[in-house]
Amino acid sequence: MEQLELSEIQGFLGRDYKEMPFSKYFLLQVQEAGRAKEFLKEVTKNITPLFQNKQEYYLNIGFTSAGLAALGLHQNNIQSFIREFREGMVTPHRQRLLGDHDSSDPQNWKWGGPDNEAIHVILMIFDPSEDKLHQHTQQLLEKFGQKGLKPVHILDAETFPDDKEHFGFRDGISQPTIIGSGVEGLKIDNIKPGEFVLGYRNEYNVNPDTPLIKEAQGNMSMLPNDPDGSDQKDLGRNGTYFVLRQLKEDVDGFWNFLNEKSKNEDGSLNPDESTKLAAKMMGRWQSGAPLVKFPDKDPGGLSNDNDFVYTETDKLGLKCPFGAHSRRTNPRDNFEETGPAESLKLTRKHRIMRRVRSYGEKFVGSATQHTPVDEVGILFGCFNADINRQFEFIQYTWANYPKFKQLYADPDPFIGVKENPPEGVVQQFTIPTETHNKYIGGLKSFVTVKGGAYFFFPSLNALEYLSTI
Repeated sequence: MEQLELSEIQGFLGRDYKEMPFSKYFLLQVQEAGRAKEFLKEVTKNITPLFQNKQEYYLNIGFTSAGLAALGLHQNNIQSFIREFREGMVTPHRQRLLGDHDSSDPQNWKWGGPDNEAIHVILMIFDPSEDKLHQHTQQLLEKFGQKGLKPVHILDAETFPDDKEHFGFRDGISQPTIIGSGVEGLKIDNIKPGEFVLGYRNEYNVNPDTPLIKEAQGNMSMLPNDPDGSDQKDLGRNGTYFVLRQLKEDVDGFWNFLNEKSKNEDGSLNPDESTKLAAKMMGRWQSGAPLVKFPDKDPGGLSNDNDFVYTETDKLGLKCPFGAHSRRTNPRDNFEETGPAESLKLTRKHRIMRRVRSYGEKFVGSATQHTPVDEVGILFGCFNADINRQFEFIQYTWANYPKFKQLYADPDPFIGVKENPPEGVVQQFTIPTETHNKYIGGLKSFVTVKGGAYFFFPSLNALEYLSTI
């Protein structure tokens, strides 16, 4: 087992910071590179690593490719980063890949889109209380003004009680465990570190692509050597890539749709059936309990149960439909038509480390209560070492693509439905039963992208190096 350099890896990758439920994500622009690099040098000592002693608050930081250029990193050095990071989230190709059309078109975004101000840096602060967060926010805003950094957008990011999001589901249950990180997990969730951290072996048993310093800049002695034996320095070791997307949730539209589709024969509402349909679409009850273990009724309470597979317990999708969000984004041992062992092996090559927090009022929807006052949604974040093979693959191949398993017209009911499908295109959700398939037709989009970007989260050592270029 490779030994991870835990004190160099930024902590949000390996820990969800649930003990720090209040947070803000500052999206910053570098306006004066010299002073911004002074800030980087100062802030490095406060960045929270994966291995850390108790801190008053947690702090993590990342950069867009435009941000690295704004700091002065040579273009030849930026070119050594993976293509997805260099190009960003809003190229026409990536827009098609991610399905960002209609209301989710980047032209309509609040931040990160082509018509928005450029974002160079994300600084994330996590606090145990609102008062502490307010205090630290004021201190940071003052510091930004002194150090040539302009806040372009500030996102409120909060972990709600019982870890629920606005549609009403308990979130963050199914997560991989990085081997060697010190975090213990289920055997089926143990993933080689190179799937998430640069500089270590991944599930293909090779090191992921890492950015190298091709044009000498700054204090090169601070960086490790290229592990492949060239005479170049490795900027990527112990770093990772972070995907962030602000997703507005139409809670009222979602539950009205489910209520309509589950009415009694006399036209009256049936909240129990509506709730069950929601669970079928998610693959879990709102409590977090998995359908493969509780197919008929929510057992109640709160559940973090992630210890299950599909082939032995639900090969035909009679308990948890093939098209359920949690099943298609993590098919476990039932990937395509391969056997269980091969399926688990393939699935491990497409995992992401999700880091999701909510924004807007503390509102948790249900079949009988589903009308928040203001805009609500989630800040979907995930860490991965290969954006294309992990995050983008899941979104395009497993979520957006309607031909999944034995399905032919079933996009992911939460994140894959087209708002305005072409004429003649059917969007449905299929529920298998013992005798026939039940179809929920006319799926609608209840999630709208409001902003997004790809960030590089360097090691603490590389962060300090960037201050010397």
